[in-house]
Amino acid sequence: MTKIDLKEISKSFLPPYIKNYDNFDASKDNVLYGGPYWDHNEIHSILESVLTGDWIVSGSKVEKFQDEFGSKFNVKYCHMVNSGSSANLVNIAALKKRFRWNDNDEIIVSPVGFPTTIAPIVQNKLVPKFIDIEFDTLNFDVNLIEAAITKKTKAIIVSPVLGNPPDMDKIKQICDDNGLLCIGDNCDSLGTLYNGKHLSDYYYSWSCSFYPAHHISTGEGGMVCSNDQHLIDLARSISWWGRDCYCVGANNTLSCGTCGKRFDYWLENYDGIIDHKYVYGNMGYNLKPLDLQGAVGSVQMTKVDEICKKRRYNKEFIERKLIEHIGIVPVKVFKNADPSWFGVPVVCRRQGEKELLVAHFESNKIQTRNYFGGNILLHPAYKHLGDYKKFPNANKVLDNVFFLGCSPLYNDKVLSYIEEVIKKW
Repeated sequence: MTKIDLKEISKSFLPPYIKNYDNFDASKDNVLYGGPYWDHNEIHSILESVLTGDWIVSGSKVEKFQDEFGSKFNVKYCHMVNSGSSANLVNIAALKKRFRWNDNDEIIVSPVGFPTTIAPIVQNKLVPKFIDIEFDTLNFDVNLIEAAITKKTKAIIVSPVLGNPPDMDKIKQICDDNGLLCIGDNCDSLGTLYNGKHLSDYYYSWSCSFYPAHHISTGEGGMVCSNDQHLIDLARSISWWGRDCYCVGANNTLSCGTCGKRFDYWLENYDGIIDHKYVYGNMGYNLKPLDLQGAVGSVQMTKVDEICKKRRYNKEFIERKLIEHIGIVPVKVFKNADPSWFGVPVVCRRQGEKELLVAHFESNKIQTRNYFGGNILLHPAYKHLGDYKKFPNANKVLDNVFFLGCSPLYNDKVLSYIEEVIKKW
């Protein structure tokens, strides 16, 4: 039987979902706002994992990726799930159980952002306490936090806009003074620095997304991170059907398991031996990733510094041209912050200008995106959570704000074309 050379096969093609701008042709090619920064090495890792790997679902390759991710981003414990949204869900669920929060306890959060920052609060029978945004940073107004704190407040969720953090020094002080946890939705902010250290160092626990538009991508995927091992053990259980067993990969097949007593008297009210893999200490979900996603993640970790560097450069280039030729006012960046940008925020002076600018870019095949859903309280699924009229700045987001990409895939040809389109305005 002829031996298959997976490396050579992976070099021979790249699937159409992997955008390559080497032969960019402005007359026919779209400029996508994001996409996976992959090459044949990610394809090889997928083929190798599927065809020769020991495990299909979460196993040794996911475990390896978790260790590499934690080492890179200075966090002790990481648990991979199937998406950043799932990471938010299990993070909030684990925090609630870990700290014995009661139903209707409150978490302070911005009304503007991605819906799955907010939905897990409600899904876990907690209450989102919204505070309005400030329009110069687009983040929630830190000066409004203390007035929103009540006896039921347990935490603040920080979800930096497109990677640009709020005043973390002030947030940390508020949390310390009031005994609150600082939680991070870090899905848009991987690689962002504050005071010279990882932004995520400010969080008790945090999530990350590996969707194709984000900084690193495993296709789909997400991570829950914390220095609290008990919390991550809870997150693992909740995302693995709620079971108590924590065996991974080959340990799943051992009669003794990782703990050394897989078959034992595990149930208090059952006088018999039971397999620990079928003991459930939590009500959970199945949010496991595939092992091939862990394999891809390990390849992406070798590129993460390059990706963040390119994103910073591309954002600064595009924003500079927007200022020069259109006169936009850039969002404020705190002097202590060094964002790893998810996109280029464009804040317009009025609704009509935004609509015309979006149409201008889209008609020239340059993708744009809303600043997500604007004020979440305007949307049918969330309107019962509060009165949108109380958040005047948040209400202006859909009128005035959109963003362009700063994808690491962009090369000089693409950047020159974006500049040309900006000049046409």
